[in-house]
Amino acid sequence: MKIKETIIEGMYQIKIDQKNRLATRNKVPGTNVYGERLVKINDEEYRLWDPFRSKYAAAFLSGMKFLPQLKKKNILYLGVSTGTTPSHFSDILDNGYIYGVEFSPKIMRKFYRLAEQRPNLIPILADVRRPEEYSSYVFDVDLLYQDVSQPEQATIFGRNAQEYLKPGGDGVIAIKSQSIDVSLEPEEIFSKQMSILEDKFDLKVIEHSSIDAFEKKHAVIVIRKE
Repeated sequence: MKIKETIIEGMYQIKIDQKNRLATRNKVPGTNVYGERLVKINDEEYRLWDPFRSKYAAAFLSGMKFLPQLKKKNILYLGVSTGTTPSHFSDILDNGYIYGVEFSPKIMRKFYRLAEQRPNLIPILADVRRPEEYSSYVFDVDLLYQDVSQPEQATIFGRNAQEYLKPGGDGVIAIKSQSIDVSLEPEEIFSKQMSILEDKFDLKVIEHSSIDAFEKKHAVIVIRKE
């Protein structure tokens, strides 16, 4: 097996059976999170990062060039679910924290158990549509990440960016077109969501891409707050 670091610091490509697989160095050796394979290389353990389970990994493999670095960031993650992608962010993070917001108490219990193993994960049970609900827990962040299946995805992102994202901070939003309007073509929905981010919330769209190879009718958008 051969390993090399990607342009995202802390994300690696491991060549296994003639295929390049994404991975992160495991902060909790011997433990996986969602059934992912663990690989030992030079006395270090790595967790393979499944792009069919993580839209950030899917975006990277879809050729996006301006995905933000993660290593030295404080991150607000909206729609943290059980922690698949946040666990890889946790592996990468260096001294920062991930504030993980989730609305479902049942799902949050699973994320809370993950956070017990990973001190840089901070679980917050709240509604992402009401960012004021967690103002007592979240400080200004360098990166806002969102993966929620709601009709007003761009508006949710924009309101949280206004509240918590530092000027000059980056954002990544995964858009699920089917959660917004099943009667429109996905590209039309993605365009409208980008217009909301730029025109209503004054966020600059840096890059966007379909991730259809991994998630049908999804796109990932990278923004910056100027």
